[in-house]
Amino acid sequence: MAEVKIVGTTRTEFGKGASRRARRDGLVPAVIYGHGEKPLHITLPAKELGVALKQSNVLLDITIDGKNELTLPKVIVRDFLKQILEHVDLVLVRRGEKVVVSVPVHTVGEHDRDGILEHVHNSIEVKVDASAIPSFLELDIQGLASGTSKYAADVVLPAGVELESDPKMIVVHLSEKSTAAAEEVAAPAATDAAAPAADAEKKDA
Repeated sequence: MAEVKIVGTTRTEFGKGASRRARRDGLVPAVIYGHGEKPLHITLPAKELGVALKQSNVLLDITIDGKNELTLPKVIVRDFLKQILEHVDLVLVRRGEKVVVSVPVHTVGEHDRDGILEHVHNSIEVKVDASAIPSFLELDIQGLASGTSKYAADVVLPAGVELESDPKMIVVHLSEKSTAAAEEVAAPAATDAAAPAADAEKKDA
């Protein structure tokens, strides 16, 4: 998994006005909490933070006033329209500590091409060492038949990773191709064929 070192600054001003000023200066307001510690309000460089957060479950090793804190992003708030980072909540973690996180699932293999693959859940929750969170997990769908599913229990878990999601939770489902489209195509054709016959009946009458 990815681990990024980043330097933060202690925040001394609070409120919407202070947050707007911080963002204008290229900084993102953030708070670090957890392990019974008093919440620590900081700012982080927006550009570096934005790059780091492109990685799933990235660990941020934050240096603040000469002290290092290992954190995991918990809540990321972005502007709805501009997608600019507005605020980040970070939870303190310790190396060797088990955490519950949501990890993306990637499918591998070829399924039955007569079906349409539906990703019911794109990720599953697992419990894992905070310093060994996988970037993604793999689910083998080789030979998956139409009308069948693969479940959380089918996802391959590396050593030391425990499943937290319901084992019976559907991750992907291979739907059978609907016959509705064929019926819709056939219906107009039948109507068109019936039209001349109807006209002929009117003429005879």
